[in-house]
Amino acid sequence: MNIQHIRNATLKVEFAGKTFLIDPFLADKGTYPAFPNSARQDQKNPLNDLPVPLDSIIDADAVIVTHLHLDHWDDVAKDVLSKDIPLFTQNEQDAQKIRNNGFQNVEVLQEDTVFEGIQLIKTKGEHGRGPILEIAGSVCGVVFKHEDEKAVYIAGDTVWYEEVEKVIKQHQPEVIVVNAGDNQFVEGGSLVMGAEDVLAVHKAAPTAIILSVHMEAVNHWALSRTDLKQFASEHHFSSQLIVPEDGEDFTF
Repeated sequence: MNIQHIRNATLKVEFAGKTFLIDPFLADKGTYPAFPNSARQDQKNPLNDLPVPLDSIIDADAVIVTHLHLDHWDDVAKDVLSKDIPLFTQNEQDAQKIRNNGFQNVEVLQEDTVFEGIQLIKTKGEHGRGPILEIAGSVCGVVFKHEDEKAVYIAGDTVWYEEVEKVIKQHQPEVIVVNAGDNQFVEGGSLVMGAEDVLAVHKAAPTAIILSVHMEAVNHWALSRTDLKQFASEHHFSSQLIVPEDGEDFTF
């Protein structure tokens, strides 16, 4: 298994002989306006260029879109991906919107989805806490399982809460990918995991390797890579945490 962090939540996951593209956010640096009511209003999104050529990013067997926010499914992705590529999403509402973009092979993830012998298990998530959830909308994560691979849990845009803990207890993932930029609006609090959430994940799965992504990529990030690494050092879990730079890949 190999996981390459592209940028933000965009990943390439090579698993049991198949390559999955996760949450494609593929525009050039500065293409879109800053997200409103948040930090860095003078910076357009994405904040960084793609670290590798676009053609190599979209060379995949299937795509998983955890939800339809711009920084997970953007106009460039809609334009450049093959319209017949197998594409998985969280619910029928999202699936229909993607079909309306011309995609012909869209499937809603279930807890028992199988693609080319690989289990794709949809997991729950909460894109924030309290009233902001109504604005943020529904999201999902996914667990990858195959007899020849370590189990991988891609948590998606969620904070730490009881359903994340349940997934860890049920599936015992050896690799966990968390979106941990602590992205925030001026009012509403964290939309994804912050440092304390990542620590909670570690405590729930102390032997798992945690990859922290979705960092320093869009204007409303609040937790830097440097600060998370320092926090992990202070709380003695640096050996279990990877905070990748854009373009880095890791084999497990």
